[in-house]
Amino acid sequence: MDAFELIRTRRSTRKFKPDAPDAALISKAVEAGRYAPSGSNSQSAHFIVIKNKEVLTRLAELVKDEFAKMETTPGMYPAMARAITSSKNGSYVFHYNAPVLVAIANKKDYTNNLADCVLAAQNIMLMANALDLGSCYINQLKWLNENDAVNEYLSGLGMAPDERVYVAVALGYADTPDGLPVREPLPRKGNPVTEI
Repeated sequence: MDAFELIRTRRSTRKFKPDAPDAALISKAVEAGRYAPSGSNSQSAHFIVIKNKEVLTRLAELVKDEFAKMETTPGMYPAMARAITSSKNGSYVFHYNAPVLVAIANKKDYTNNLADCVLAAQNIMLMANALDLGSCYINQLKWLNENDAVNEYLSGLGMAPDERVYVAVALGYADTPDGLPVREPLPRKGNPVTEI
């Protein structure tokens, strides 16, 4: 696939097969994230690759429990409101049961922390598409990145005390008949371009 087709056909996968991809595929996707640009070439993103099912299950339960303690407010970002409501109903799994989650952390006092993590996530998702893997950008750990319980758990997984998770990427085989991600591009109805 040429570069533009790789970008144009990348779609979010929200239903995954339970089997984890081969370790070499996961490593290649993460390595692509490591080659993302970063402010002043800081290369300070920290990739926490979670493949252990029990760890993923515990993290999902913890995230659900912490969202269930929150309340929705008028004008709240709709996805966050859905996370809270679904968590209160007990049905929320923030990473869509993907067999792999790449949590991307960075220094909490570094000005470009979010941007650098997002660039790395985009590289991972594009490489996932090239490798026939499904992927999905995950916001929820960012929304909880000042939550003591979540940070304590992530610290036990290797996150440094001066780091916070700013984005995560769910990875795995798409739960489709052929195991490939859906690649039909969605029409553009936003993102206007102004040329001067």
